[in-house]
Amino acid sequence: MADTYNFNLPMVEAAQAQKHVTVNEAIARMDAIAQMRLVARDVSSPPMAVDGSAYGVGTSATGDWVGHDGEIAIQANGGWVFLVPKTGWRGWDESTEQSVVYDGNAWQSDAVVVSGGGAATHWRIAEVDHVISTGATSTTVNMIPKNAQVIGVTGRVVSAITGTGVSSWKLGVPGSDNRYGYGLGLAMNSWAKGVSGQPVTYYADTPFLLSADSGTFTGGTVRLAVHYLELGVPRAV
Repeated sequence: MADTYNFNLPMVEAAQAQKHVTVNEAIARMDAIAQMRLVARDVSSPPMAVDGSAYGVGTSATGDWVGHDGEIAIQANGGWVFLVPKTGWRGWDESTEQSVVYDGNAWQSDAVVVSGGGAATHWRIAEVDHVISTGATSTTVNMIPKNAQVIGVTGRVVSAITGTGVSSWKLGVPGSDNRYGYGLGLAMNSWAKGVSGQPVTYYADTPFLLSADSGTFTGGTVRLAVHYLELGVPRAV
């Protein structure tokens, strides 16, 4: 039985009996890989799954997935059908909430451009709901990873910022407390959008620093998102 070139969909043969079986299998495959959503990648043991769900098979696969390392496993009619991904296929990883692209060897997350050797340019966003601590300043966890080039930072007040003598706040990093904004609002749904004057590269894991214009914070929560670029080196040979 012939398959289509791109998605390997089974085609109906002339005078084939039970054509609906082939047609339904093709529809199931198309449903799984058009606007592809992978429940997870690098999964080696077949999970309990609903029909139509798709997984990126990892290494040393077991059970019904033996011999299908690196393929896409699709649950269909209580069993599994498999597709070999092709270079350039894109999808969404539900477990990590990242876009993914297949580079001919592996799935890469948040990659805009990928070379034949596996080098990649990754555009990423890291988001944290930061609960403001009491004091004149409040420091987040390390949101900016080492060797990231930051384009900018956005934020949204999701719980009103409170404080004694505080009328606004600044957003920056240690050593530059207003790099990404100042005079920012305290009320719920106030927002921040700070861009780097030039893309700034950070050579160590770095937190954000929230500073009261005066007085001290007593509470509030801000959702912060850092927009940055990372470089991926070519894959090992």
